[in-house]
Amino acid sequence: MSKSAQLIRASLLVLSLFFSHGASWAAYPDKPIKIIIGFPAGGPLDAHIRLLIDKLQSVLGQPIIVDYKAGAGGAVGAQFVMQSPPDGYTVLLANTGTMVINPAIYTKAPYDTLKDFQPIARTAQQPLALIVNKDVSANTLKEFIAYAKANPGKLNYGSAGNGGISHLVPEMLKNETGIFMVHIPFKGSAPAFTDLIAGHVQFMAESVPQAANYAKQGKVKALAVTSAKRNPALPNTPTVIETGVANLEVVGFYGILAPKGTPPDVTNKLSQAFKETLESAEIQKKMVEQGADPAYLNADQFTKYLATEMPRWAKAVKQAGAKLD
Repeated sequence: MSKSAQLIRASLLVLSLFFSHGASWAAYPDKPIKIIIGFPAGGPLDAHIRLLIDKLQSVLGQPIIVDYKAGAGGAVGAQFVMQSPPDGYTVLLANTGTMVINPAIYTKAPYDTLKDFQPIARTAQQPLALIVNKDVSANTLKEFIAYAKANPGKLNYGSAGNGGISHLVPEMLKNETGIFMVHIPFKGSAPAFTDLIAGHVQFMAESVPQAANYAKQGKVKALAVTSAKRNPALPNTPTVIETGVANLEVVGFYGILAPKGTPPDVTNKLSQAFKETLESAEIQKKMVEQGADPAYLNADQFTKYLATEMPRWAKAVKQAGAKLD
């Protein structure tokens, strides 16, 4: 074979490899994408993805499968995704508790958020509502604090699990006001709400979309919201600051993360898909009505946001004294 023929053959081989790889990259996604939630079905994260899923499937051109890996305040689901292939087909829908509070609150955290994950997109921000069982003899946060002080040791609060935001916020409230409540952790918000409504626990701090839904049904009473301003989903409910409790302004987030090592083109395609989904006027309207803010951040912005949130929450954990083994 002549030198020129060898060069032509080598060039054709390089081109064929280039185009075959290009086709495979361009084809992503070419099969269903699995979104892992570290809590049981029926909770706030589940409700959030259900709102996005139809539009997201349309944008990506593939089915979205939601799978639940509940336990340890979302850590079980996070570890599952961390150990999955970094190919964009298994991603995590997580919240503030799982990604920035768990690593601060556990002495031996099972993962490092920024080292073990590739942030894809922040999909929402939402404050929490402080809520009580409808039979608790308090209609305001001020009355509840007085009631708790008059009944030390008689009140329990439920959370979605150890280490999450629904665990830390009540601890912050205890620290700020001097009240005492016993923590009862559940495997997710849905079972915690069941026991709150039944009266087995008396208090919870939960994301506004979920809390507002139950409050509007008369199943719980909303005492305050943790944002700087009142929330459209609970317009008659004051902020915690309005009630006279300082240093308790808390806004959580929801976001999508993939295993570390996910290719940049896959990361960008997923991030853009969530951007397009969250730009839907209908989805934005529903999110705001439910009490959430469609506060999209792309992969780079979300990475920087997490890097600033982690030390802020580590400080809050330390101040609240909420450390777990």
